[in-house]
Amino acid sequence: MALLVVQWVLVAIGALVLLAFVINIPKIWSDYWCVFQRDPAARGFWGYLEVLLTYAGFHAIAAYRVAHFLLKMRIPFVPRALSQLARLITGVEIHPGALIGKGFFIDHGMGVVIGETTIVGENCTLFQGVTLGGTGKESGKRHPTLGRNVMVSTGAKILGNIEIGDNAKIGAGSVVLKSVPADCTVVGIPGKIVRRKGERIGSPDLDHSDLPDPIAERLRAMQREIECLAEKIHCYDPDCKIRQDATRFDREPIEPGKENQAADEA
Repeated sequence: MALLVVQWVLVAIGALVLLAFVINIPKIWSDYWCVFQRDPAARGFWGYLEVLLTYAGFHAIAAYRVAHFLLKMRIPFVPRALSQLARLITGVEIHPGALIGKGFFIDHGMGVVIGETTIVGENCTLFQGVTLGGTGKESGKRHPTLGRNVMVSTGAKILGNIEIGDNAKIGAGSVVLKSVPADCTVVGIPGKIVRRKGERIGSPDLDHSDLPDPIAERLRAMQREIECLAEKIHCYDPDCKIRQDATRFDREPIEPGKENQAADEA
């Protein structure tokens, strides 16, 4: 009797999963087709089979669509179990409670984590290692909201209940803790806005190799300032004691065991 009950439960779960898949075919098809628009590796006749059978990001999204539908039907346990099974197979963890628009693309996918209250707009793109997570144990809305056509590069972390505007680009390795306006580019830890675009982008922009480096730019600016100051205060007097002390250690090697004595003389 118990075995019969288990069999009927499994059949019911299978029927629900199949129903959820059929209902979500339009969204899954949109997720499938957007791969060919954004991934140059998906091409030709065999590309259709490759995406369908080998793209972990697409598999994770398809599993999420089914799990999210089952969660909305208030079915216990099964949605989370399905999401964890997809995580085991694909390396991508998407909580069934997240809200994700159509045309969602995860490139490569390994290590991507999307939290429960995350909202993702249409035509967004995530690369491997991206985290859309929370910042603590707060309840309610605690994960980020992404607008439309947002691109999040490799290893970026977007944390907390913040908003990322339409057409924004998040640079690789960035940690974003504050909201980002639309049409902006953010890089760094913590994330800083380094580029604003007044015109609206009509399609997703996947060029994440040409992003500014604010740290390197600041270091170059500091180096130019130091060189400028050095030219203004450079001492040309060969008898200047300050100059002699500054260059003495370059001319005379310090014998082992006399480091403290040299420091006292300086």
